[in-house]
Amino acid sequence: MEHLKLLGTRGSPVNARVEIALQLKGVDYEFAQQDLQNKSDELLKYNPIHKKIPVLLHNGLPIVESLLILEYIDEIWKENALLPVDPYCRAQARFWAKFIDEMIMPATVNAFLGEGDTEKATEELQEHLKTFEKGMKTAELFKENKIKYLDIAGLFVIYWIPVLQEFAGKNVLTRDNFPEIMSWADDIFSCDVVQKNLPDKQMMFGFLRLSFPHVNPNAHRQ
Repeated sequence: MEHLKLLGTRGSPVNARVEIALQLKGVDYEFAQQDLQNKSDELLKYNPIHKKIPVLLHNGLPIVESLLILEYIDEIWKENALLPVDPYCRAQARFWAKFIDEMIMPATVNAFLGEGDTEKATEELQEHLKTFEKGMKTAELFKENKIKYLDIAGLFVIYWIPVLQEFAGKNVLTRDNFPEIMSWADDIFSCDVVQKNLPDKQMMFGFLRLSFPHVNPNAHRQ
């Protein structure tokens, strides 16, 4: 009998990716909440190199790294395909997902949660978002009618960046500045599966206040 278990943390953008993919596929799984301040023996056993979430256990075999997990899910459960069939479009989807993780994510953290002068990081994030939006105007894979691999990967951009910028009290990603990205966000947020896997914003603010007390002490302290 097939068994799936996800080691993750609710509220994490990379964890949300995996849960959304599994639910879009209609796959049953067990969820095991992880305390990242006190990592479980199970997490350390199945991800001994990076020691982080998410980890998907498929019949006891671990798959790590959220984007790789998405591809694995798509290969095992064929219905409701996440990646395009065309090889070039698949490569483009992987490219932009990697761009999000390797360029946009680190710049976002540095811009909104960094200590000291974050102006340079904010400018870097703006440039990355401009590059991303320019890519959206030419890539057909952003125009799919159903939620796909890149939409799931892009939730970091359209949900977590607005939460972080509101928490930090600075605006980078706005509808006026990035209309293509925000229009894309509207389409993705219309999906019920996406909506139910997004953490409550006030809960996120509470976590951020505890974890990053140096960030804008006057912003959203209600």
